[in-house]
Amino acid sequence: MPTTSEVTTTQTAPADTPQPVPVSTMTPEAVVDALRALRTQLGDTTPLTIAQRKALRSKGQASIAVLQASINVIGALDNVALAVGQPASEVRQMLDEVNRWTAVEDEIRSMLNGVSSSNLLRRQRVSLIAAQASVIGTQLVRDPANAVLVPHVQELKRLKGFSRRKKAAQAPGTPQPPATGTTHPAGSGTSQSPATGTTQSSSTGTPQSSASGTAQSSASGSAAPATPVSQVPGTSGSHQA
Repeated sequence: MPTTSEVTTTQTAPADTPQPVPVSTMTPEAVVDALRALRTQLGDTTPLTIAQRKALRSKGQASIAVLQASINVIGALDNVALAVGQPASEVRQMLDEVNRWTAVEDEIRSMLNGVSSSNLLRRQRVSLIAAQASVIGTQLVRDPANAVLVPHVQELKRLKGFSRRKKAAQAPGTPQPPATGTTHPAGSGTSQSPATGTTQSSSTGTPQSSASGTAQSSASGSAAPATPVSQVPGTSGSHQA
């Protein structure tokens, strides 16, 4: 069974305890200079925008097996090599460079993750120490003997209040409701004409009167006389001349 000392050693540290950050053997400025010098030695490094990277990825989704088979087509006939402008040997070398530079991508990505994580731990450590200093200073400032802390604590409270007000101002506002009478339900299927007061069915397109179902004259406002059925050509009760 493990002893008490062994159990205490294997316990994890609390989340609010500052985590140790590995000490770097190089200063940040020296690392930046070394990276810039290395970038000049890499040669063809062309930065692309996000849209350009997406466009290139969408065009180059062929698998390695498909690429190799296509290179074999180039090497099978000289006319194909002349048409594409590259011999099969050079295209194979280009594909080999792609695979080898993938290892460089992975290594740089891993290094970036390590540098970013270490800097995040540094920021957490500073934030925890600053929070402790704020609490301790707020308690000590109540004693007149520690009056030297008064302007510093007041400035700290001012900055915290300004930060809270800024976050509240950046919060999204409540959307305004639409004005009454300006919109109609999308599922009603009818639209109302503002000039004549008639509605039109969305399924048949036939104008319907909203009051009496008869068409009104726009000039006199009187109802148009109805044509007798007997005088309508083509009906069963019409009289032919």
